Amino acid sequence: MSKNEYKTPEISAEPEAEEPKIRKPKKAKKARLGFSLRHVFDGTILMRDNVVSLLPLGLYVAFLVVIYIANSYYSEKVIRKTNKVRNELKELDYEYISSKSDLMHISKQSEVATHLDSLSTGVKESVVPPIKIFENKQTENNNKK
Repeated sequence: MSKNEYKTPEISAEPEAEEPKIRKPKKAKKARLGFSLRHVFDGTILMRDNVVSLLPLGLYVAFLVVIYIANSYYSEKVIRKTNKVRNELKELDYEYISSKSDLMHISKQSEVATHLDSLSTGVKESVVPPIKIFENKQTENNNKK
């Protein structure tokens, strides 16, 4: 293998003349744009080989775009439905709590007594406390023999 050596660039005494840059006229771009627009509107652009070969890819991308849009509409619909059900659940929960408190208020002993008095059914609150009734086990044993 050879050695790596640093070579110094040779500096010439005469400066090299740079070639002037050539610019293309802008009319050529306008003509090219008009030419390509004419092909698009004529439909001849669709007859080219490279466009025809890319047609399946374009159709696939268009299909994916349609699926993407449909998915976004479906997800928004599901979100709206979920929010609606959540609001209904909250209202039913509030209704349950208020019904439960009304039932507790109505089922108080004093409220039941006043309601029965207003209906004039003849049922009155007992003033005698309840008593326990004991069953005599000896009488049962005698009856079994």
